[in-house]
Amino acid sequence: MEPEIQVFRDFIRKRGLRGTKEREAIVREILTTQDHFDVDELYFRLKKTAGVSKASIYRTIPLLIEAGLINEVYLENGHMHYEHVYGRDHHCHLRCRICRVIVEVTDPRLTQIEREIASRNNFVSEGHKLEIVGVCPSCQNQHPMA
Repeated sequence: MEPEIQVFRDFIRKRGLRGTKEREAIVREILTTQDHFDVDELYFRLKKTAGVSKASIYRTIPLLIEAGLINEVYLENGHMHYEHVYGRDHHCHLRCRICRVIVEVTDPRLTQIEREIASRNNFVSEGHKLEIVGVCPSCQNQHPMA
């Protein structure tokens, strides 16, 4: 976790921003989990232990994205969900629309397809996101008509 903390400290310093206790608490909390999260979940976890405001979380999230520590993953019920990505292999998601389980998948062919599409369109790609929404095997068994 310390390398990620240092990446964030260096990033905000280069941006001319202050390193605050609230920002540090937010970063540490995010880096302790590998789960996807939204601002409300993060706020619930931090409000008691660190006294972090929701406004601080909303201001810190874009900084963490720009620093390359987290990514937006998907929008559900009006809330964006995020995940910790620094130091992890790129992956895509399968998301069950019934139970909301998320399966992370990696396939090098997706990166090759990304490069080919970008090249064919004279586009400089900076990455891709793929989310396949459907019904997981467990829900298929419980809801055969789903």
